[in-house]
This record gives sequence, structure tokens and C-alpha cells, in this order.
Amino acid sequence: MLAAAGFIWIGTGCGLRFGIGSVIVLGVAAAVVVLRQRSVAVLLILAASGALSGMFASARIDATMNAEVPTGPVAFVGVVVEDDGPQRPAVVRPEMLRSEGEWVAWPGPPLAVGPDSDASLVAGQRVRVTGTMRESPGRVRGDPIAGRVTIASTEVIGTVGGPLYAMGNAVRDRVRAVLDLSVRAQALVSGFLIGDTSGLGVRDLDALRRSGLTHFVAVSGSNVALFLAAWWVMTAVFGIGPKRRFVFGVVGLGIFVVATRWESSVLRAAFMAATVLGAAATGISVDTWVAVGVAVCVLLLASGQLAVDVGFQLSVAATIGIMIGAGMFADRRPRALWATLGAATAAQVAVVPVLLWHFGTVPLMSPIANLVSAPLVTGATVSGALAVVSGWGPAVSMSSVLAGAVLAVADVASRWPQLGPPGVAAGVGIAVFIRWPRTRPLAVVGVAVLLAVSTLVPAGPPPVPTVTFLSIGQGDAVLLRDPGGGVALVDGGRDPLILAEALRRHRIGRIDLLVASHGDIDHIGGFAGILGDHAIGRIWLPNHPDLGVELEALVDQATAAGVPVDVVGPGISYRLGTLRIEALGPMRRYVTRNDGSIVLWVEAGTTLLLPGDIEAVAQRELPALRPDILLVPHHGSASTDRTWLAATVGAVAVISVGPNTYGHPAPEIRSVLIAAGAETRVTMEEGDVSLEFDTP
Repeated sequence: MLAAAGFIWIGTGCGLRFGIGSVIVLGVAAAVVVLRQRSVAVLLILAASGALSGMFASARIDATMNAEVPTGPVAFVGVVVEDDGPQRPAVVRPEMLRSEGEWVAWPGPPLAVGPDSDASLVAGQRVRVTGTMRESPGRVRGDPIAGRVTIASTEVIGTVGGPLYAMGNAVRDRVRAVLDLSVRAQALVSGFLIGDTSGLGVRDLDALRRSGLTHFVAVSGSNVALFLAAWWVMTAVFGIGPKRRFVFGVVGLGIFVVATRWESSVLRAAFMAATVLGAAATGISVDTWVAVGVAVCVLLLASGQLAVDVGFQLSVAATIGIMIGAGMFADRRPRALWATLGAATAAQVAVVPVLLWHFGTVPLMSPIANLVSAPLVTGATVSGALAVVSGWGPAVSMSSVLAGAVLAVADVASRWPQLGPPGVAAGVGIAVFIRWPRTRPLAVVGVAVLLAVSTLVPAGPPPVPTVTFLSIGQGDAVLLRDPGGGVALVDGGRDPLILAEALRRHRIGRIDLLVASHGDIDHIGGFAGILGDHAIGRIWLPNHPDLGVELEALVDQATAAGVPVDVVGPGISYRLGTLRIEALGPMRRYVTRNDGSIVLWVEAGTTLLLPGDIEAVAQRELPALRPDILLVPHHGSASTDRTWLAATVGAVAVISVGPNTYGHPAPEIRSVLIAAGAETRVTMEEGDVSLEFDTP
């Protein structure tokens, strides 16, 4: 059955990539070999069936992405298919559109609606939405959408989906009613129970990923088993024979799938459980290998896009690894300890190719983190389930304490080494050497030294003052470091996870000076949560009336933490070891945030100008300057005054930019830099750009 699942998976991938051509090729191949190798022909037919599923899935995605939607003010009625959440839009499938004062049928493509802090849209609701729509093909949590709606108002006018939807939503509502999702530990318990991690911050989620513990909130087999056990206790009054167990089990699985919002890992576990229950009801013996094969076959044929879904790939790979690893150390004692370690190790090995393909790294010490966390997660899940059912306060407290311990493990383990492809290859080589008695001691010593160097020995400061323009996508983040250990960070890009990874890459702990040049999200979005991860000495903000909600939140957090916050203007300076950092602007109050950016002059022999996103108006009001290194304003936008740029740029010009739809950097700006003879460095092309100051 696993072979069949494998061929269907390969065929589905071909269908997604090559469409009808792959169906024809596989079908013809099956017809050619059917008379000589029937078993091979069957596998090829299964692959062709998978290709057909993949082709249809690709067609559905393309139809959504290319669908036309009305732009501007709209009013429509639709069904919510994905919940909204904090800073997360809902997905709504339209049914009717108000056009010229009348409601007309409109089975439109899925749309992203919101997010709206005053609305809580839940899957299964029929809602009336008014707002402003724009074309914006893309994805929300993996689902394709054709447009986005900024909400003016929403009204729930009914529900769809029948009893299963109602009961599944009731389970989800009960979890949210008992647990306080604003408390990190209880938000994690919600993740253990129903996979809802909306209450967790991005940094907690990143720590779980980097420590190899994400699978605990990707609800799967153990959660399904726990739910079914509780479900059967409640339905035992109706009898517990195999056939009734199957019927009630399928109903219970449907409720749980709705409650967990049809996570791919839950679908896999639910279909495995349904296969086992169905076989028992008919008197057929089915082992877990057959069950996982049947689940994969059915799901891929029903929904071809699962073939490229990372959650589904990880779930299947981890399940197979656990099934292999559970008996790996069967002869060792204590049995529970070694069984857990074997399962965690095998699961980690099984998911390595998937992690490398999608994320580029794998957590080296994940088996140990899993070994420590597994009993904590089990206790938190059981006590959390008891709390949800009973509302008993001590059970809530117990689950919260245990989940808090898991977060602590994740926080520590996320700082352990992450292996890329070379590291994984080295690990395989070490494993081979360990098998040879003569080289085993050297391999063990090598591993110990590698771990000690990578985790215990901190990276020292650079030998000379250094500026690094971090590659953080479309945005700015500039790191200044002094040989004495001083660190300043000017802006943080858009994504806090990308910034956190960049700071880990450069082994940054304390940040002496944090500068937010202005309130645009591509400069300060990465600062979310930074006060909790790093010791901050001082924060500089621009003298502008419109800071934006993100910067205002940063100010509130800094005030609560006792971190000094300065509103800076021309003449204010800061000494970072041998580096002198002086604010040249904003020169006055400007209308736009961009012109109101903090402009910094940095000097240590070599001179550096960091102008934020200032445009022509503010550029012309700066004093005449010619720094050795210039960060080109506004990511190379055409809003820069070309005369000012030609007169200002010195030996090196750096453009901090990522993939974008704005046309950055503008060709005319690059032409000015070339004509001026400046060496142009672009983060999108090079990654991090590091330059040394030539101190006197």
C-alpha cells in the first residue's frame, strides 16, 4: 500500500507541474506494459490517477489566481471558509454581490477579508460584508485567493455545514472560552488541543520550529486518539460494538477535523483512524502501515494540492519515522525512555529531507528537545482537555505550567545549532565513522568539540568598526558593530523572524542603540518582540507626529521595560566605542513619514550616511555631504533627487532591497550611481553586505 501511495504522490506532483501531459504519458505507459507486467501497470494507473488529481488542483488554483474581481466599494454575501485572527484575514467564498442596488448571484473566487479587530469571523458562518476590494492574487495560509477586502462592516446572517460544523465549532469555542489565549502558555495548550496557535507570537512559533517541536501543535495521531477516547466514553451508552464504534468514531473524527480546521496532519491521522475502525467493523485486520498508505492514497486523490503541502509532507514522513523508530531500542531499559528517544530520533531523521527542502536547515538536537518535552506535552494536553471539559481551574493552571515548561525548552533549544546541507552530510559521515570501532572515539570527540564551539563559544566583536546591511527582504536593517563590543541596529525590516535569524547569524545579544528611522512597516515591522529577545540600551525615534501603531506599541513596551526612548533631531549624537553616530535629520516637521525619517551620519575615519526613506524635499534641505558609504534612500526608489544623489554618493553605494512590485531599485537611480563611478552593492543580489571602517 505504501508503494501505491508513493506512485500516486509522484503522479500528483507531475500533474501539478505538467498538467494533462503527465496524465497522457503515464496512461500510455500503463497501456504499454499491462500485458507483460500487470503489477507495474497498476502502479502506473495509480500514478496517472494522481496526475489527474494534481491537474485538477492546479486548474482550481490557476482559476482562482486569474479570476477577475470587482474593485472599489463592494457589498457581498459569502461563507467563511477560514477563520480570521490577530493580524490575520479570514477567507470568504462569495455567493451574492450587490450590483446596481440589487443582489445577484456571484459564485466568486475566495477572498481575503480583513483583518478587522472588531470582527471575529468563524468558518461556517454566512456573512454580509461591505468594504473596499482590490485585486490581489496570492495565498492565505496556503489557500489561493483572488482579492483582498478592507472591511467597513460585517454581519453574520446564518450558518452552513450542518451538525458536524456546529459541534466542531462548539468544541473550538469551548477551548477558547476556558483558556486565555493572551497568556502564552495557555495559547500553547490551545495549540496542543486543536492546533490553534493564533495566540502565540511569531517568535514563540519560530522557537518551536527551530527546536524541532512544531509537530506538537500540528495536531495529529495522539490528539486524535485522545479525542476519540473521550468521545467513546461519552457515546458508550449507545453501545461499543465494532460497527457502532465505526459509525460513532467517524462522526467524532468529523467533529474533530472541523474543530482543528482540517489541518493536513489531522486529515492524515483521521483517515488512518477511520481505516482501522472500518476494517475492524468488517472483521479485517489492518496494520498501521496499510492505514497510512490508504490515508495518503485517498487524500491525494481527493485533494491533489496536498502533495506539495509542507504540513502534509512532514506529517507523513514523521509518522513513518515514528513507526520505524518505536521499536529501534526495544531491548533497552527503561523501555519508555528508549522508545520515546527512538521514535523522536527516527521521526527527525525522516523529516530531514523535507526540512532541508523547505527551510534550508534542521535542528541538530531535536531528539533531546523532544525527549524532554514529550511528557510535558502529554501532561499539558491531558490536563488541558480535562480543563476544557470540566472548567476546573486547577486543571487550567496545571496545563499552563506544563506548557510554560515546553516554551522554556523551546527557547533554550532554539539557540542550539541548525544544520544546513553540509552539516547534514557531515552528520551522515560521522554516523558512518561511529560504526567503525577504531574511529568511534575520534568521531565522538569531534561531535563534542563541534557542539561546544557552536553553542558555548560566543563570536567575538569584529577587529575594526563594521557596518552590515542585513539581507532582510524589501526593507532596511543596518547593523553597526565596534571592536569594543558595542552594537547599534538601525531599522529592522518587515519580518521579525527574518530579523531574528539575521541577528542570530551575527551572534547579536545586547543592542546598545536601537534606531527606528520612521514608522513604515518595512523598517520597523521586524522590531515586534525584540525587547523580549534582546537587552536594549536606548531607543531613538523620529520627531514626527505619525509614528504608526507599531512604533507606538514599541514605545509602550520600552516604557514598561524601563528602556530610555529619545525623540531625536539634528545635533543629537551617540558614542558607540570608536563610532560616532550623529542625527542630521529630520530637519523639521514634514508632511510624509518618508521625509520625516531620521538621517544618521556615522564616522570612524570612514564616513557613512544612513538617510532612511527621505525623498527629494528632505534631501535638498540636508547640508552638502559626501560620505564614503551611502545607503541609497528608499531602496533605490525613483523618488530620490538624482542631482542630489550624484552630488552625494561617494565610493560605495548600498541598496537594501528585496523582491518587490514597486520597481525598486529604479533603473534611472542605478544609472546615476554608475555615472558617478560608485561601487554599487545590492542586498537582494549579495545577501548581507559588510563593510569595514578605515579608522585613523
